[in-house]
Amino acid sequence: MKTQIYSVDGDSKGEIELPDVFSFKVREDILVKAFRIISLSNRHPYGSSPLAGTRRVGHTSRPGMGISRMPRIAGSSRAVEMGSTKGGRSAHSPRSSKNLILHINKKEKAIAWKTAVAMTANADLVKKRGHQFSDELKFPVVVEDKINSINKAKEAKEFLENLGVWDDIERAKEKTKIRAGRGKMRNRKYRTPKSILIVSQSPSSLKAFRSLPGVDIAYSKNISISKLAPGGVGGRLVIYTEGSIKEMAGEQ
Repeated sequence: MKTQIYSVDGDSKGEIELPDVFSFKVREDILVKAFRIISLSNRHPYGSSPLAGTRRVGHTSRPGMGISRMPRIAGSSRAVEMGSTKGGRSAHSPRSSKNLILHINKKEKAIAWKTAVAMTANADLVKKRGHQFSDELKFPVVVEDKINSINKAKEAKEFLENLGVWDDIERAKEKTKIRAGRGKMRNRKYRTPKSILIVSQSPSSLKAFRSLPGVDIAYSKNISISKLAPGGVGGRLVIYTEGSIKEMAGEQ
């Protein structure tokens, strides 16, 4: 399986042999399962203090007093410590000691990752996910390594326009909206749709692209399923550098 290599100017520069992972049989069911397990395992443990509601001293009255034998504050009828009383402990509160890690078989995780990569090579699946790009673009999108020398946002915009994918950046910008709920008070006021993912051997040199709406950068040695298929939906618009394709072929 081969694909075109695009230059920084958006012109065809030649062809490159792709790794076998790009022609892998798609298993979307396993991809959804793996994404769910990964996202649930990233949850932050939370819970109340084990001593919450039990820091009050209560005394139990003896039988025959005409009052239920619950621990109460001395000299008062107010009950404490019990789960059914005001100011008492919580009956079934979340526990921070709970293990939130879920597991998946190694083979299933590998199938999910290969599925996510293979779906980036299918133009129909990429368009189905909502991305906008030129109809003349050949998938998977591979560009020369000169992209690593782009160090200004203006140059990055020119490159994406020449490649025919700038419309997807505009889509992410137009659909950016204020988040509903408490999240907007917690340093995540705006919600921006996912746009282009750029995979490179040296992601640190692609800082010019980070300021563009919805754009992510990934290292070719450890591309995560979360970046390849955000929300568990495969077919993200991915731009691979020539060096990253060779590196992925060497890992196989």
